[in-house]
Amino acid sequence: MSEKKFNIAVAGATGAVGNQMIECLKERNFPVKSIKLLASSRSVGRKLRFKGDALSVEELTEESFKGVDIALFSAGGGTSLKFSPIAASSGCVVIDNSSAWRMDADVPLVVPEVNPHAIADYKKKGIIANPNCSTIQMVVALNPIRKKCGIKRIVVSTYQAVSGTGKKAIDELFDQTRAMINFLDYKKNVYPHRIAFNCLPHIDVFLDNGYTKEEMKMLNETRKIMEDNTIGVTATTVRVPVFFGHAESVNIETQEYISASDVKALLEKAPGVKLVDDIKNNIYPLQTDAAGQDLTMVGRIRQDESIPNGINMWIAADNIRKGAATNAVQIAEILADKYL
Repeated sequence: MSEKKFNIAVAGATGAVGNQMIECLKERNFPVKSIKLLASSRSVGRKLRFKGDALSVEELTEESFKGVDIALFSAGGGTSLKFSPIAASSGCVVIDNSSAWRMDADVPLVVPEVNPHAIADYKKKGIIANPNCSTIQMVVALNPIRKKCGIKRIVVSTYQAVSGTGKKAIDELFDQTRAMINFLDYKKNVYPHRIAFNCLPHIDVFLDNGYTKEEMKMLNETRKIMEDNTIGVTATTVRVPVFFGHAESVNIETQEYISASDVKALLEKAPGVKLVDDIKNNIYPLQTDAAGQDLTMVGRIRQDESIPNGINMWIAADNIRKGAATNAVQIAEILADKYL
């Protein structure tokens, strides 16, 4: 990375992903000249730390982006739709974590390990979209296979932590678990059913085709990131009683035959991937192990014996880090190094 330093803004700084964005900027030693922490009026004056300094949160307004080079957004789709164009018109490049811009034809949707070249298209609108957390970890794992032998079809079932919904969902899982252990009544406010000791096959709203919005995101985003609209993708997304870390059971049908051992060899060298596959010793990816790290863990790799060109695998990653904040900061690193 060049020695140039950049003025950074984090919109939605007080949320779980916003907080992690700030932490990732520090951990990865991003060349920050100044940093502005933005949130709604409710959070104004709240103190957050960056590299030992206590910084006051400012209100997100139309004037917030003057002099800012890169803005990391994790403030929700509506906020992004309103403020991202304003930020871009101020000469700032927006990296947005919401779903607001992902399928816009003029906005690149980027996973640095898969399609870093797409970042160059930021100039069309001044906005780069961060994909859905479940999509990110899946395409990181599948891209080396796609490049080697092509992918015809993907069948994925996700097991997604409550942190993907936000802090209120984390609190709800904790409170319900504590209540049930103590034989007390529990409340449900975030999800339509109890999440403690339960799995809900329902993430986001249901659409007319019977899929949820989350499931269709995985289809549409995968095709856009991999630049291949012929890939078949069908998803079932499930919320599970885990605090942090998403897991996925993934079955792929490849264009050409590839053995499970060759897949393991590919993934052992793949960027952003950690091969965790030693079934003799009961070693495979766990959500508890993925939490707190940036690598996408892949294991349980085996042939699908029901079709000629099939592979099964299990993937786990931290949905707040690689599934959101880290991916955004990685995009910022490439943007700063090659384009600004």
